Amino acid sequence: MNYKETLDFLFGQLPMYQRIGKAAYKADLETTLELDKYFNHPHKSYKTIHIAGTNGKGSVSHCLASVLQEAGYKVGLYTSPHLKDFRERIRINGEMISEEAVVSFVEDHQAIIKSLQPSFFEMSVAMAFDYFRNESVDIAIVEVGMGGRLDSTNIVSPEVSVITNIGLDHTAFLGNSLETIAKEKGGIIKENIPVVIGQTQEATEPVFKQLAREINTSISFADQEFNIPASTLSLDDRQIFQVYQHEQLKYKDLKLDLLGNYQKKNILTALGAIEVLQEKGYTISQENIYNGLANVVKNTSLLGRWQQLGHNPRIVCDTGHNLDGMSMLVEQIKNTPHDQLHFVLGMVNDKNHAAVLELLPQGANYYFTRASIPRSLDEKELCEMGKKAGLTGQTYPNVREALKNAQKNASRNDLIFIGGSTFIVADILEDH
Repeated sequence: MNYKETLDFLFGQLPMYQRIGKAAYKADLETTLELDKYFNHPHKSYKTIHIAGTNGKGSVSHCLASVLQEAGYKVGLYTSPHLKDFRERIRINGEMISEEAVVSFVEDHQAIIKSLQPSFFEMSVAMAFDYFRNESVDIAIVEVGMGGRLDSTNIVSPEVSVITNIGLDHTAFLGNSLETIAKEKGGIIKENIPVVIGQTQEATEPVFKQLAREINTSISFADQEFNIPASTLSLDDRQIFQVYQHEQLKYKDLKLDLLGNYQKKNILTALGAIEVLQEKGYTISQENIYNGLANVVKNTSLLGRWQQLGHNPRIVCDTGHNLDGMSMLVEQIKNTPHDQLHFVLGMVNDKNHAAVLELLPQGANYYFTRASIPRSLDEKELCEMGKKAGLTGQTYPNVREALKNAQKNASRNDLIFIGGSTFIVADILEDH
């Protein structure tokens, strides 16, 4: 097989949640454990950091990877979903796994794939863990796919477990309340392995404290340890933070090259995890932290986080899509200078559409569209839902057409925002 044929096999033969939704979800670790046994437990060959949460886990993962790279470690990074290329999911020091490695993995292990019939996610986790061992990484940062307790990544025994925050997402699988979802995501908490919670929330704080008590491990809340009273923007397009630890200024003029306002929360979570690693003896200097956070995109190639695709008019895309993520984006849009807002919007068919649509600014011009995956909500159906929420606009069969029309209608000082789904952003990044 060549690389394209291998991808066709992975996407076509293995059930893939990102494409088809619920039918691909497995609520147990049986296949994962069988694969792990077959590959002789590769994740035991290197240290890991395990990261769960509703929003921010991708950004936190990349921030930690960048800092650890600056500190001289060989760092594996497993994240999902990918935006442009499957290989984005599996990186070492920012470099994607090679096409040859993907092809040979699938070819060499056809027998076990046919025998166990894993999901796409189970297979990609096994591939990542095996690749990290083969390449002798020092440490791997492993992002949970969904939930935590029953996620395929939850076989690692990490240096630190990180849970960014809890929001109402994937409720069909994880539960309808913040407390229930917190219990599922809290399933990554393990005995004697410190856990860092990114965001203190009234509904979830007691759940996490109880879990940590029962499992006998230490717990800390990053936003109780650190705070950022002020931030500014530098001339070289970086956010500048003044980070206090309790009452003391700990990081003066800390720069971050990720531009979303919501990154303020993610920085605190990353710093909380870094502190645990330092206490465990990892050599991470202030200089490593400053350089790592100032160069996240350069070091890790992170995409789709308030990513600017054009100027005059300004064109921005962001993968935030659930209620919490979208509310932060709407706030950022309001705070971004512009005359008229043009919103290229698409969603998947299993989200809480009404609640998200109610959040969106009514004065914008909407370009309702769909991503190139089966789970995409039909653009005409989305348009009708939008009308009920007071949003007006036209429908377009794909993201490229929608953006082309937005650019045609926009003036130099307008803002074009592209989002509503990770897959809408994935489609537009194909052209950039």
